[in-house]
Amino acid sequence: MSDLSRRRLMLGGTALGAGALLAACTSNDTGKDDNSGDQTKVAAGKNAEPGKKITMGFSAPAADHGWIAAITNNAKAQAAKYSDVTFNAVAAGKDVPEQRAAVETLIQQKPDVIVLLPHDGAQMTATGRKAMEAGIPVINLDREFSEPLAYRTLIKGDNYGMGVAAGHLIGQKLKGNPNAVIAEIAGIDELPLTQDRSKGFKDALQTYGLRVSNRVAAKFTVQSGQEVTTNLLQAAPKIDAIWNHDDDQGVGVLAAIDNAGRDEFFMVGGAGSKNVMEAIKADDTVLKATVIYPSTQAADGIKLARLLVQGKSMSDLVEVEVPRKIQL
Repeated sequence: MSDLSRRRLMLGGTALGAGALLAACTSNDTGKDDNSGDQTKVAAGKNAEPGKKITMGFSAPAADHGWIAAITNNAKAQAAKYSDVTFNAVAAGKDVPEQRAAVETLIQQKPDVIVLLPHDGAQMTATGRKAMEAGIPVINLDREFSEPLAYRTLIKGDNYGMGVAAGHLIGQKLKGNPNAVIAEIAGIDELPLTQDRSKGFKDALQTYGLRVSNRVAAKFTVQSGQEVTTNLLQAAPKIDAIWNHDDDQGVGVLAAIDNAGRDEFFMVGGAGSKNVMEAIKADDTVLKATVIYPSTQAADGIKLARLLVQGKSMSDLVEVEVPRKIQL
């Protein structure tokens, strides 16, 4: 690949290491005390002025994960900034069937719009479509529905670019070692976002003649991260670098590494949680960098949902309607 092509590929994401850490990060706890400050905004201009009063439904998985907690907190905080918005959050439960039941009950209440981060986009597609067919526009966050007819607007992060960023950081450090052993600890393999992250990682590594030698998939939880990493370390007696897709499951990953007494490799994380930022700054573990992934998309979803129902446009764009898709 040419240098120009490589530079273009590198634009897909941003990896942060020590010295450039404490900005735009999410919190690893469910409280409001994080390093990000107030991530919500009320736009300047006429869009911020009170308009038609609307009821907005919201659903996201339970906030037992730092990134999901930030998603929910940002959504609530953004909605609270508007006097014309009644915010109705419904519990998503522990799995798809519980979220499906909750959202279908919400649909029966006929809100003006629904902002939804599904447990699984594919499995919640029919529910999103049911809302759309009932005349309720759906703002789909992060985990994409499998049919465009199931949402009015999609807001998601750059998952492919996330993998690219991690791949380039690791590739640059190991490019003089063509036999480097690189491990990958993915998230939920069934989700397209996990598949995109893995593809970006693979593509970036290939530009250095490197590849993933060992790969396991966890479930974005501490327990699953520890379990799969324990198995990974037993299967690979020597590793040069690890990319872990998610900083919350990374708590378990680091616990497994510590229990195994392994430190011959370095690790790159994913999402940019507060705990990880502090760990990188302290520089006392194998974790040396993380890749930022925005939790602010929930606040964006609230803002766009309000504009959509009130028939307003995005004032910074020439186009007169809310966009169909936004990738952060």
